[in-house]
Amino acid sequence: MSTFPIRVFGDPVLKQRAREISDIDGALVRLVSSMIDTMYDAPGTGLAAPQIGVQKRLFVYDVGEGPVTVINPELIEQSGEWTYDEGCLSIPGLSFDIVRSKVNTVKALNLEGEEVVIEGDELLGRVLLHELDHLDGVLLFDRLEADDRKRAMRMLREQQLTGTTARTSHSL
Repeated sequence: MSTFPIRVFGDPVLKQRAREISDIDGALVRLVSSMIDTMYDAPGTGLAAPQIGVQKRLFVYDVGEGPVTVINPELIEQSGEWTYDEGCLSIPGLSFDIVRSKVNTVKALNLEGEEVVIEGDELLGRVLLHELDHLDGVLLFDRLEADDRKRAMRMLREQQLTGTTARTSHSL
């Protein structure tokens, strides 16, 4: 299958709320297949449709057990707290300690149109929240404190000037 270019910080599509999916058809199945290829090629742990310029409430992920497709997710439960060095494919080469809830549960549809409930602890929980953020137009920078956000923006500008974009091992 083909892969898509990943949209990066500054692209306005990343700041918009994605639209609900009403039909699961062949075109959506092909999109998902290409998204999975793109995620693995990046390499990343997850990829939301807005990151490839598609305004649909859809993401894919793989935390080591094979790819999973999540359509129209809704966060239904959160508990605990966990700090993790979180990166993002749309902000290549940078990662930050971000505090999020440790256990997160979403209700969604799978690619067959069946309702599923996914409970994620630690990394999977993190991936669920990170990709949900993308669907709501929220970026990793939005989760940083003001001083950290300024430092991150400075680092990003320096990267753009020098042309370096090393990938982190924690890109979601």
